[in-house]
Amino acid sequence: MERAVTRRELLRVGATTVALGTAGCLGSSSGDEWDIEGTLAVTNAQQYSSPGCSCCGKYASYLREQLDTTLGETETEDVTDLKRQHGIPSDLQSCHTLVLDEYVVEGHVPAEVIATMLEEEPAIDGIALPGMPAGSPGMGGTKSDTFTVYKLGGGKTGDVYTEI
Repeated sequence: MERAVTRRELLRVGATTVALGTAGCLGSSSGDEWDIEGTLAVTNAQQYSSPGCSCCGKYASYLREQLDTTLGETETEDVTDLKRQHGIPSDLQSCHTLVLDEYVVEGHVPAEVIATMLEEEPAIDGIALPGMPAGSPGMGGTKSDTFTVYKLGGGKTGDVYTEI
């Protein structure tokens, strides 16, 4: 029963994006194009993943190569509650949530965008790349459109942080 609710929640996030992203999730994913020079300088890194989601594991593998610390991974049955606790609106959700020190990173956000956020230290709670876009880190497929990364918190939730 828990698993059915979780899947419904993921589908609610964006049925079209999830359907397209899931197909990409099954394919190979070369994260080399998203690698950064150096590493992300954080003290704590924890990823909360949806149960049984293979692209969450692929994103974690990609991220481990970008971090200068150990990535903790937790598979959680109640992803909806976790996302609510971190202030992530349903229209900005993806399959996993990453907590890096004081920032939240939702979805398959490329390390270059995370690095910029960590360097700039904006007065926001974090950033989100909604859905599971093909061609993003951890996802298979080819990037065909611009990725829009949104701000979380700081009175600016839903505003565009950057487009790549």
